[in-house]
Amino acid sequence: MTFQKKNYFQRRTKPRGPRVNERIRSSEVQVISSDGNNLGTLATQEAINIAKQEGLDLIEISPNAKPPVCKIIDIGKYKYDLQKKANKAKKKQKIINLKEIKLRPVTEIHDYNFKIKNAQKFLEKGDKVKFTVKFKGREMQHTHLGNKLMDRIINDTAQLGKVEVRPKLEGRQIIMIVQPL
Repeated sequence: MTFQKKNYFQRRTKPRGPRVNERIRSSEVQVISSDGNNLGTLATQEAINIAKQEGLDLIEISPNAKPPVCKIIDIGKYKYDLQKKANKAKKKQKIINLKEIKLRPVTEIHDYNFKIKNAQKFLEKGDKVKFTVKFKGREMQHTHLGNKLMDRIINDTAQLGKVEVRPKLEGRQIIMIVQPL
């Protein structure tokens, strides 16, 4: 006697991509031929037979339409075209990173200059820069020093970026975001 172990926790995979041929659930479909002509509304089985006669597949293009729109095309070619479109869209998008520079109200001039130089590099590269001035202990009584520092940062980065989020006090820190021009 052999026992088969059932895997109760096996994940059911969702079918990826559009429904093809026998997987189309609707009884009637709007059919577009392989050369782009509209064949009208046909029974699904009839449309599948027409596609198989041409040696192609019936692919559900618009499943939410009434009746669903299907096209007679090779499934491999269809997936290839979708992948090409996705790659083209990915090439066009620009990714903007947010870099953070942390300061204190008592940051020395050399350290400040070093951090501003880095911020300018980030802005030239096209990234946004988030400036954070943190206060510790009794420094909270001198938030005006943090505001002065933020004004100085705005002046030093003015030729490369503009302020997206004005400096504002949140708890024990002042936050400002500068975006590239």
